Amino acid sequence: MTPTEGPSPERSDTGHGPRPAAEERAADGAGATGAAAEGSAPGGGTTAEADSPGGGRGDDAVRGGPSADTDDPGGGRRGDTVAAVVRQWQAVHPGLDTGPMEIIGRINRCAALLQQAEDAPLRRAGLSRPEFDLLGALRRTGHELTPGELARETFSSGAAVTKRLKQLTGRGLVERRGDTRDRRVVHLRLTDAGRDLVDGILPVQLAYETAVLSGLGVPEQGELASLLGELLSQLEGRLGVLRA
Repeated sequence: MTPTEGPSPERSDTGHGPRPAAEERAADGAGATGAAAEGSAPGGGTTAEADSPGGGRGDDAVRGGPSADTDDPGGGRRGDTVAAVVRQWQAVHPGLDTGPMEIIGRINRCAALLQQAEDAPLRRAGLSRPEFDLLGALRRTGHELTPGELARETFSSGAAVTKRLKQLTGRGLVERRGDTRDRRVVHLRLTDAGRDLVDGILPVQLAYETAVLSGLGVPEQGELASLLGELLSQLEGRLGVLRA
């Protein structure tokens, strides 16, 4: 699966009404107050205007805009919108530790920009990121899954999975099979067309994501992946405590 697929919080389409405009999501990410940006690590539902990583707005849309060469005390460049937000909060509340904003805010901002940019290969195939995640779950597990199992695999709501399955079965990419012992249970699997689509798109999608990350060197990408993995592991282990 791609780096942004797999069990993770609902990333693109919560299935609870229309999503905000791309610009609003990017602005939410820039707010850097610690609130999660709505929607998928990359892509899901909105359509960018071009196949560049910038989604029709140029490469700066993905990179967070042009940045100055001078380092900022907030940990980024002066073109880093989160650094500007941190400076503003420090001016209003100079005694507060704004360090968490410099991490959470940047994660949210990156997520919002990636959503705004969309996933060009998926878009060309007429798929949203959540739909591809669902197809990918069926492909990588290698066996049939129920709608409930798909919801858990993709950390989606049942309503969102039902909506996506309707689209994908209508396109002949997924097929249903009733359970022989319990008529209420449905098993889902990829059709040959669905399997071929996933296998054809995955290398192209990974190449696209490589281009998106090309501003970072290989060592930096490895370090970032390791740090994010550690953070994710901790959050998954403490999620119940954090919600309390």
